Amino acid sequence: MSNLIVVSNPHDWPLNIPDITVVPARVYLTEPTYGSQLSRVRVFNLCKSYRYQSLGYYVSLLAEARGHKPFPRVNVIEDLLSPGLVRLITENLDKQIQKSLALIKSEQFELSIYFGRNVAKHYDQLSRQLFNLLPAPLLRAYFDRQGDQWRIRNIKAIAASDIPLQHQGFVMQAATDYFSGRKPWIQKQIVPRYDLAILRDPNDPEPPSNAKAMKQFEKAAENLGMHVEFITRTDFGRLPEFDALFIRDTTYVNHYTYRFSRRAAAEGLVVIDDPNSILKCNNKVYLAELMVRHRIPVPKTLLVHRDNVEQVIPALTLPCVLKQPDSSFSLGVAKVTTEEELRHKVHELLDKSELIVAQEYLPTEFDWRVAILDRRPLFVCKYYMAPGHWQIVKHGAHKHDYVEGLTQAFSLEEAPPKVVKMALKAANLIGDGLYGVDIKEVGKRCYVIEINDNPNVDAGNEDGILQDILYQQIMTIFLHRLDRRKQAGEW
Repeated sequence: MSNLIVVSNPHDWPLNIPDITVVPARVYLTEPTYGSQLSRVRVFNLCKSYRYQSLGYYVSLLAEARGHKPFPRVNVIEDLLSPGLVRLITENLDKQIQKSLALIKSEQFELSIYFGRNVAKHYDQLSRQLFNLLPAPLLRAYFDRQGDQWRIRNIKAIAASDIPLQHQGFVMQAATDYFSGRKPWIQKQIVPRYDLAILRDPNDPEPPSNAKAMKQFEKAAENLGMHVEFITRTDFGRLPEFDALFIRDTTYVNHYTYRFSRRAAAEGLVVIDDPNSILKCNNKVYLAELMVRHRIPVPKTLLVHRDNVEQVIPALTLPCVLKQPDSSFSLGVAKVTTEEELRHKVHELLDKSELIVAQEYLPTEFDWRVAILDRRPLFVCKYYMAPGHWQIVKHGAHKHDYVEGLTQAFSLEEAPPKVVKMALKAANLIGDGLYGVDIKEVGKRCYVIEINDNPNVDAGNEDGILQDILYQQIMTIFLHRLDRRKQAGEW
């Protein structure tokens, strides 16, 4: 992807950055050379003003219309024009602000942010977090002391002419590093065809993919000509930099993972898990109704609300299983064995949701897990119950305190055909994403337990049969979808 700097007047441009084309704003806006036929271009809009309907405003607006990747985008420009909105967007950074500015003695402070960096390394973390929320090349943040606390007054985009002379050398280096790629110290043999972001939470004790699997995904993608960057929740504002997003973080609807998925889809990225899949798979009430409607066997199920609690025991007997609609990784799921326990747990769960799911208890030694991707089976595993427990994960009192049962991988040919067929039918009701369908086999009958939009892919477990091929197959789907969008002229 090529880089283009657009400025109000090149004669006023003070920075000499090697191998970067600098174009006047009027030329970019009016010359056919820079129209939509110019593909895979990042447009760095460094005009003097971004005010509404100014040249700077139109550079970013038309860049989006042409399928280029403007920096900043119009929505960021609009955010920066409203001090109240700026304060709202940055309200969660209070702890970092107080830490970074603790030694400042004056009543006011200005922080210059150049491509996410500051000349003083001490302020780099705060600069990067502000930049990720309001991604624009050149920013200046204004802080006021109120009592013993620092507060953001405003953040503005600044022009290159606003860079102090003594900062210009640093800005040239910061810009050069940014233009050359996110890992400039790595000499790539080929120019990557696409940029893939993989969202993860480094502090999650039960991530969907372990560290070794993450390395395998990165290797597989790079072998296919894609550049990979691992991102976290602080990188929300950077999504437009990428062509695709792979969420390897535990997904919830009322959560940043869903917001990442929504934003990525809105920006035209290829995204797994897509927001529709997260919405549907994260609600077991929806899944229960969907399975019944399409006559897919599930355990006896009752949607429970405050007025039908008395029906649970007659319909399901005891013990039975109660599920919070957005439960995952065995959390929010409880087995109750007595009427007293049932009432207590039902009321506890109904405090969080107007509806919950109650199902008959089907004890088995293991659950089948069939992974589906792009409407085709990907891999099959047996998940054995944790020792002495009725679920595959036994959680303790603390976040990092849990025990898992064994995972045994099978080839598609070894798995019972009826299990694979049922999983495929169920997953295809959701979409064409990556799903893990859990199925219990009781005697000669099979029952779908749930459909997960964020199935585990761990090195040493799910890749037990396919090994490197598993990661290659997943990354190949991304590549094919990206190629199709490019060929269809969506970029």
